Amino acid sequence: MPKLSPRDARARFREVVDGLALPVVAAPMFIVSGPPLVKAEREAGILGSFPALNARPAEALEEWLAEIEGVAGTPFAVNQIVHRSNARLEHDLTVMVRHQVPFCITSLGARPEVFDAVQSYGGMCFHDVTTDAYAHKAVEKGADGLILVAAGAGGHAGKLSPFAFLAEVRQWFEGPILLSGAIATGGGVLAARAMGADAAYMGSALIATEEANASLDYKQGVVEGRAEDIVYTSHFTGVHGNYYAPSIRAAGLDPEALPEADPSKMNFEATESGAKAWRDIWGMGQGIGAVERVESVSSVVARLKAEYEAAQAGL
Repeated sequence: MPKLSPRDARARFREVVDGLALPVVAAPMFIVSGPPLVKAEREAGILGSFPALNARPAEALEEWLAEIEGVAGTPFAVNQIVHRSNARLEHDLTVMVRHQVPFCITSLGARPEVFDAVQSYGGMCFHDVTTDAYAHKAVEKGADGLILVAAGAGGHAGKLSPFAFLAEVRQWFEGPILLSGAIATGGGVLAARAMGADAAYMGSALIATEEANASLDYKQGVVEGRAEDIVYTSHFTGVHGNYYAPSIRAAGLDPEALPEADPSKMNFEATESGAKAWRDIWGMGQGIGAVERVESVSSVVARLKAEYEAAQAGL
């Protein structure tokens, strides 16, 4: 299929967003996002997603997609880590193309061949970026849309204010944009739309849900944590990200004295302490202070929708 222009891609994506209960795309979270969470997100009326690497072994990806496709609901997305360290990329992309997954989210590198594969059947590709320069590169290499990962976002995140970042990218990019960065309320979702994003990109608030594949302690950490508990460091994977300080201390490390890691030695496995990022060192964003309890995805979306409508009316 011919590649869409940025303006046409935005119009097509806005049609999808208009069909959602709320203009929210659930971020794909390593370990946390699986079929139960994605199915619940789809049924609740937001656009769900999961990382392909969460399906282990690789053969399980086919089963996961079949299970998710078997539930009526909104479209969904699969996240592909395109960094050279991902030996599964070719296999996972082949499975994704065979199932014609509507949306692809790519991270840690922009690869034209990945964009081409998804666009060949009419799918759309959104790419994670943390700077305006990376945004330009992603669009030049063929991404349909951008996910602006601003300061405060959970997991791998940038340092730019969402206000500054979105304003700069919108000066030159007419395509679809998702905005990420401590969005955990309906008012935050409305603000993202008002600033020029087509939808909010939300992760941390969905960790504290009954359907999330996270430990009870992890979920409770989201409920109890505040913005000041979040530490921004590259120590655990070689890429800067936001993590929950109490989980770092529990692993025997001092969150205030973490050495920086060499990004060329990117590592998503164990640190010297034996603790693993995501499993033991919990990724969270600064928006966790808005999360008050562990509840179902449907309850979270209902609350966000009520807040969104109240914020709209309040204006």
